[in-house]
Amino acid sequence: MTSTIAVIGKSGSGKTTVVKALYEVIKEYFPEKSILLVDNDLTAELAARFDLSKCNTIYGIRSGKHEYNTGIPKKMTKQEYIEWALEDILTEVDENADIIVSHIVASKDCICPITKQMMEAVAKLIDRYDFVLFDCEYDLKYLVQLVDYPIDTTILVSKADLASLHLASIISDTNKKYAAEGQFSVILNKIKEKTESKALETANSFSLNTLGLIKQYEDEPNQEELKEIIKNMYPRLNLPQNTNI
Repeated sequence: MTSTIAVIGKSGSGKTTVVKALYEVIKEYFPEKSILLVDNDLTAELAARFDLSKCNTIYGIRSGKHEYNTGIPKKMTKQEYIEWALEDILTEVDENADIIVSHIVASKDCICPITKQMMEAVAKLIDRYDFVLFDCEYDLKYLVQLVDYPIDTTILVSKADLASLHLASIISDTNKKYAAEGQFSVILNKIKEKTESKALETANSFSLNTLGLIKQYEDEPNQEELKEIIKNMYPRLNLPQNTNI
């Protein structure tokens, strides 16, 4: 069974950094399991974290602008072609781990046949993996326009200032319908020293379910240190647990 994790939040909140750390933790805890990373952010920042500055995308398949890595097989149905094309743009980032980049997606109410066919093909791809991590745009709505798939855990990453937490509460309220019965929680990021209690108090005032806090760093946080922070949060996630820790 596939376990799905979606990370959402305002641009600059640090969500891609959290996705990368989550990926590293899952890879360490479950080295035998397969992982799919879905870069659903228009900036394709997650792909860039794996030094993939230029990627073929799902949008490229939809728009007909994709340059395929191999020759296109003959005598395929449209559905078979889309499924084959998704395979063609998958990029391996590590053993048992792949990434795919969506870029622009169609509106969910689009009635063009390729929208339904693409959703079915992406869902079929997801089914093949043990873990799927979605680095999303602003919220889950953009992900649902790509594929309507159950999300086990949604993490909203937010800064801890009043304006950011107010926005986080709005995102939380509007996204829970997309998260269905899955877990929905918040990571407070870039917390200034000695403001942890105030940050939690403010988050609670907006009825946000806080999963944990990440302090503010002068530069990007050390990946190993961030992994340890995510490891401390992981047991509270609605995901398979590592019984060896």
